[in-house]
Amino acid sequence: MDAKFWYQRWEANEIGFHESNANPLLLTHFKALSRPKGSRVFVPLCGKTLDIAWLLSNGYQIAGVELSELAIKQLFVELGIEAEITDIGEVKHYSATAIDIFVGDIFDLTRKMLGPIDVIYDRAALVALPENMRVRYTKHVTDITGNASQLLITYEYDQKLMEGPPFSISSEEVSGHYKDSYEISQLADLDVESGLKGRYAAKENVWLLKPLTAKNLLEVLQP
Repeated sequence: MDAKFWYQRWEANEIGFHESNANPLLLTHFKALSRPKGSRVFVPLCGKTLDIAWLLSNGYQIAGVELSELAIKQLFVELGIEAEITDIGEVKHYSATAIDIFVGDIFDLTRKMLGPIDVIYDRAALVALPENMRVRYTKHVTDITGNASQLLITYEYDQKLMEGPPFSISSEEVSGHYKDSYEISQLADLDVESGLKGRYAAKENVWLLKPLTAKNLLEVLQP
């Protein structure tokens, strides 16, 4: 899977992954991050998700990154916001009051470009990537955000039944990616209504990742 896959999906409007409302799990669990209004939320592989509109309407600032420029043009039209567009290195920067979206490969996005981040909301990024990219992705996002707290949503199902995306990510894999940097708590474990893509039994899991404190880190490192 490469960038061409996602460009083609957006060009053909094959965006069944795009929800028509803000994600109910965001509305229910975002408060677990305990961040005040005005906090800057990073949304990786954001597309034109309505979650951004919900976060903005609730007083949060947004930073996002997305491969498809078409998706981001549509996002700003739907938000009713005119963006200032500049080139920064290998990415384009769409900016307006309280929102910064970077168009390009997430691995070209640096911490300096991104700026300070208070929390990460990952609903559609980790699950969109094949296994061989997920280790690189999780390390990169942790690095460029300064190990910010995360609200992470994943799916878990029999991967042999469907190729993905979205891909199945077990609790063991979540732990493998994040245990060295975060204290991991599972907030919800829900059956996907009608099955994933209307066919496959699946769970939707919600995770709260909080940076390890010096005390917690010591506990993790002790045998």
